Amino acid sequence: MTPAPAIAARTLEIDRSHSEALFAVRHLITKVRGSFREFSGTVTLDEAAPERSSVQVTIQAGSIDTNEPKRDAHLRSADFFDAEHYPTLTFASTGVTRRGPALFDVAGTLTIRGVAKAIVLPVSFLGVARDPWGNERAGFEAEMTINRKDFGLNWNAALETGGFLVGDEVHVALSIQAVAGA
Repeated sequence: MTPAPAIAARTLEIDRSHSEALFAVRHLITKVRGSFREFSGTVTLDEAAPERSSVQVTIQAGSIDTNEPKRDAHLRSADFFDAEHYPTLTFASTGVTRRGPALFDVAGTLTIRGVAKAIVLPVSFLGVARDPWGNERAGFEAEMTINRKDFGLNWNAALETGGFLVGDEVHVALSIQAVAGA
């Protein structure tokens, strides 16, 4: 029996209309959830040799949306993202390691507010499919927690009862659909 031919590595563009970049952070005693509405990027996918795959993502800091305009303006300010001086958040992969049949550790550099840190993003590969228009699509999901202070997002307010208004840990969830040939 002849094995199926390996699919060559190809570059796919993130389809923002079918993708999400979400976050949640503690605020006082509950969580504030939000998203970034404007982002773009590419995934170079090599299914035959996943370790040769890569990803590049750029998120527009000013597109932050927590469904509260005054809070969003504060998050765009110099107290947090300083979107005027640091308009983008970026991730550029440096390596991919298989952890399971569809689980991968994607190592790379995350840059927020001009601070670049090496991170490892656990990614689930959801598969590849053709849409009704003949475009090849690939799906990915990832979740992780980062410490916002590691990236210079230090603003906070002390509470009368002790503690602080905003938590340090930010839970990030990504759902990405990337498309070739669109």
